[in-house]
Amino acid sequence: MPDARTAAQVDLHADRPPARRRVPWATLAVISIGGMAGALARHGVAVAFPHAPGGFAWATFGVNTAGCLLIGVLMVAITEIREAHRLVRPFLGVGVLGGFTTFSTYVVDAQQALQAGAPRTALIYLAATPAAALAAVFTGVHLTRALARAVARRREDRPRTEGRP
Repeated sequence: MPDARTAAQVDLHADRPPARRRVPWATLAVISIGGMAGALARHGVAVAFPHAPGGFAWATFGVNTAGCLLIGVLMVAITEIREAHRLVRPFLGVGVLGGFTTFSTYVVDAQQALQAGAPRTALIYLAATPAAALAAVFTGVHLTRALARAVARRREDRPRTEGRP
């Protein structure tokens, strides 16, 4: 049945400002701090392993792949293995690993390879990076789950002595 309210009833409080939501300052702070740490780590890798303008950007490729692997590990660890503090996911997942991985630089690296006259390198890089990133997340998730199962089995198989926890 359609709503029987009139337009006047619906807009009765239209002159009031929208309800103010509480700003999640702690979450924003940990994301910012984590993002700064992740971006600094990524910058350090890029400086340590520079690439020629038309070359394959191995540093960015490695950072994105490693970051995605760690995101897979983190998500399983804090959602399936052990409950984490409410700020762990925003700090590590969004902040540190979000700042560490850099898919915007991935696109710039591919563009620079094209501009340097290396279209084959750009194309390989454009295809390999998301493939490696997805494979890394998949690997991180499945290895972490397998490790958690192995640890749980080992704990179950451990002989228990009476009177001891």
